[in-house]
Amino acid sequence: MADVVDAAGEPIPTSSVLMAAAKHIEINCMPENVEFLKCKKKDPNPEKCLDKGRQATRCALGLLKDLYQRCKEPMEGYVGCMYYHTNEFDLCRKQQQAFEKACPLE
Repeated sequence: MADVVDAAGEPIPTSSVLMAAAKHIEINCMPENVEFLKCKKKDPNPEKCLDKGRQATRCALGLLKDLYQRCKEPMEGYVGCMYYHTNEFDLCRKQQQAFEKACPLE
């Protein structure tokens, strides 16, 4: 199984980690993501939206760190299942429920 965190204890944003935390990211980082998407829609030049992109990324990475600190075991279980089953949510519902019980959606 892939590691959830690096040597410094920071979550590694692999596809499995991001998929497992997707609902949390959607709820908690919505303002940052909406601003980034508005910027991209307004101006297709990527340089114009770098700051908004950094804000969205900072929000997601901060949230991942917080989730991992508060719900380490359930998150590792869910991420491990998602990794093993190639991000198939339907095959990881038990682990998803345990993770969402330990770290409820806010």
